[in-house]
Amino acid sequence: MFFFLILQSCFADISIDYMIGKKGGLPGGETLKNCKPLENMVKKQDTDGRLNAAICCAPALALGTWGLLEGKTATGYPVFMEKLAATCATASESRVEIDGRIVTSRGPGTTIEFSITLIEQLFGKDKADEVSSGLLVRPNPGEEFTFTELNRTNWSFQDTPQILVPIAEDSEEIEAIALVDILRRAKANVVIAAVGNSLEVVGSRKAKLVADVLLDEVAEKSFDLIVLPGGLNGAPRLASCEKLVNMLKKQAEANKPYGGICASPVYVFEHHGLLKGKKATTHPVVSDKLSDQSHIEHRVVVDGNVITSRAPGTAMEFSLAIVEKFYGREKAVQLAKATLV
Repeated sequence: MFFFLILQSCFADISIDYMIGKKGGLPGGETLKNCKPLENMVKKQDTDGRLNAAICCAPALALGTWGLLEGKTATGYPVFMEKLAATCATASESRVEIDGRIVTSRGPGTTIEFSITLIEQLFGKDKADEVSSGLLVRPNPGEEFTFTELNRTNWSFQDTPQILVPIAEDSEEIEAIALVDILRRAKANVVIAAVGNSLEVVGSRKAKLVADVLLDEVAEKSFDLIVLPGGLNGAPRLASCEKLVNMLKKQAEANKPYGGICASPVYVFEHHGLLKGKKATTHPVVSDKLSDQSHIEHRVVVDGNVITSRAPGTAMEFSLAIVEKFYGREKAVQLAKATLV
């Protein structure tokens, strides 16, 4: 999903048939492999000299099974490397591998690098650098994640962390999806709640997100954490939701954790007085609106019960920092390695 969202920002008037990209994941990879129309499309793409790309298990299960990797160097999710080699490909442990008109990548944590590589293949390095800069892509992908912490406090929960992720029209999809994905992998109970009257929300890149509930349905419930995605248009929509703001204020009064990424720290927290006495970071475009700008260059900042982060490119680190606050460093590092962050 991440790489489709990133590519959508560049594909205004260009047909997607210039590239066939396949997501990984089981049983999704098996479903792709068994789809004959897709196989025919990919083989035609290859015959026509156009770009094919796959990530996670899809290089081995789809491209490899269809014979497109014979004699090629390719990469994929670690547990599929033996199967990848069995397709007569040279298995590489690179996070992204390019061999001719085939691009492959390893897993969830390499998705943004994969996407930027595809943009460079399609549009050139200048465009790739422009998109990478806007996303604030990690300068050291693959290295152990870090974050800045001040006024350390323990984040507690009973049995399982109960986490609310509100979404609105124009919310940043990458940020919302990263939060839900990583936190659910950690076995937290994550509730996605839509602000408004519809469970279906159209994000900032026009991808459709479907919430579990409407915010109205959970407005009186208690959560161990309320965490907001951003979006320069989505965050103001969250800020204008009185019920959500009231929930956040109650969270702050109870000294319970809340957080936001991208524009949400400014439009929601700063605007409603939820950053008083707190250090925070936010998206560079709106960072001048923070009253305390001492930590705006930090990718993830935790100050007591408040956690903030900068942009889509920091979303995985943001999510893993939340995992660490609830479960400890060992669990967070284990999850980071499993997702190849």
